[in-house]
Amino acid sequence: MDVTAARHETGTRFREMHHRDQILLLPNPWDTGTARLLAHLGFEALATTSAGFAHTKGLPDGAVGRTAALDHAAAIAAATPLPVSADLENCFADAPEGVAATVAAATATGIVGCSVEDATGRSDDPIYEIGLAAERVAAAVATAESAGFPFTITARAENFLHGRPDLEDTITRLLAFQEAGAHVVYAPGWTDISDIRAIVAAVDVPVNVLARPTFTVADLQQVGVSRVSVGSGLSRVAYSAFIAGAREFIERGTFGFGGAGLELADLDEIFRESTG
Repeated sequence: MDVTAARHETGTRFREMHHRDQILLLPNPWDTGTARLLAHLGFEALATTSAGFAHTKGLPDGAVGRTAALDHAAAIAAATPLPVSADLENCFADAPEGVAATVAAATATGIVGCSVEDATGRSDDPIYEIGLAAERVAAAVATAESAGFPFTITARAENFLHGRPDLEDTITRLLAFQEAGAHVVYAPGWTDISDIRAIVAAVDVPVNVLARPTFTVADLQQVGVSRVSVGSGLSRVAYSAFIAGAREFIERGTFGFGGAGLELADLDEIFRESTG
């Protein structure tokens, strides 16, 4: 199978995962190793995490530029045969033309989808005006449609994450993104299942939800969510264990953390299998 045919098959498979009864569990690796571990565990598809990747560089979320983000997406896509969608923040541009340029570059990396946020990255004016936000989504979709294979655009309404817990405005934005052609819509941060139910009921396209401890996959399945991702959740668990072990080492001079880890031989075997 040539590259074009393979990408068409992978893109089609990923798109179809959003249109079935079973919810798509979309975990977020932050490097090649975690991508291969997640594939080994049986996940069907992967998504990058901007925060998880930034932290591997010793940077805060939002501090990694377009070139590094796209190179990272390419590395994750090459790590396993699974479909990959990339967290590309606001596509590193304000203008629709800049969004289109980022999506065009993304379609050449081996991934089969990406997200575009309506967050500006500026604390004094954190959310794009709805008209411009919709134009940015439309530009992303138009570029994706010219890719030559199914490339899934996820449009994100970032209100909740920026101190604007306005459900009505969030739904209005998601409807505008749907009208602009988004294949999936996503309003990260909402924690109440009744709010998520309202979002799903308001739109006609698949909805992604960010995992929160206030609900379960079964809860999301019941209200019609198509996809659930964990964002930086898994990476933060890993960093928490790392910090706890390091603190035990420096503060107590003990090594109990070593007994909680996987055996080296077990990890080696997983990675040996994943590389053929």
